[in-house]
Amino acid sequence: MSLCDPAARSALGSGLQAELTGRDDPAPQSPVAESWRDFIYAEIWSRPGLDRRARFLIALASAAGADAPADRLDGYVRGALATGALTQAELREAALHVAVYSGWDKGGAIDAAIDRVEAEQGLAPVLLAPIRAEPWDAQQRMEQGFAEFRAVMTFDGPRVGNGLPYLQDGILNFVFGEMWCRPGIDQRSRRFLTLVGVADSAATVPIASHFHAAMASGNCTAAELNEFVLQYAVHAGWPKASVIQGVVLEMAGKVAKGLAWNAREEGR
Repeated sequence: MSLCDPAARSALGSGLQAELTGRDDPAPQSPVAESWRDFIYAEIWSRPGLDRRARFLIALASAAGADAPADRLDGYVRGALATGALTQAELREAALHVAVYSGWDKGGAIDAAIDRVEAEQGLAPVLLAPIRAEPWDAQQRMEQGFAEFRAVMTFDGPRVGNGLPYLQDGILNFVFGEMWCRPGIDQRSRRFLTLVGVADSAATVPIASHFHAAMASGNCTAAELNEFVLQYAVHAGWPKASVIQGVVLEMAGKVAKGLAWNAREEGR
């Protein structure tokens, strides 16, 4: 049986840490700092089961959700740009998406990190599409939101005209009628950002329905969501991730059987 070489692991982690944060870090002086290099970068970020774009999105959203230090967010933004995993415009769209699912202060933290990195590197701000440039018909936007909810979640959402501010003006009008329809990032990318937000929420219905939809829509495979759990655990912690692992296993089983997220299985 061949043994793993700690020096090789440290070398791999050091190289990946520099590449993925766009900066050489000093040699670690504590077990926590060493574990970033030797475990998180060497053993998690090096795994082949999930592409780097997805890992950056998960890392950014979960770091913001955990109120990580500014330099952690800056490192992810810098690394995403340096590796070509995400563009400036895509990062701005990601910040908006995180604002919806994790709260505007969390999205604002990512936005501020992008500001800092742009200033640090002398990058010109990108021209972004306005939230809404053209006049719109309120009823049509609600109906568009209903249709987009169905496309994203794979089941019908709140009915148009339900009269509830959160369900109608929040979910149908803005979240699905506007934000999910924006072209700035693709649906798969939005999915990973959403999954972090619902996982952080500890709300059972959004967690189950969104993880089911991630697979039922074809955005993610069960294997990719198993990788998601490990990447998510870095900032969320192992107890939260253990809950999500159970959900992934349950929802993957339902998707494989063609069952809805809330369907009761025989014998249960």
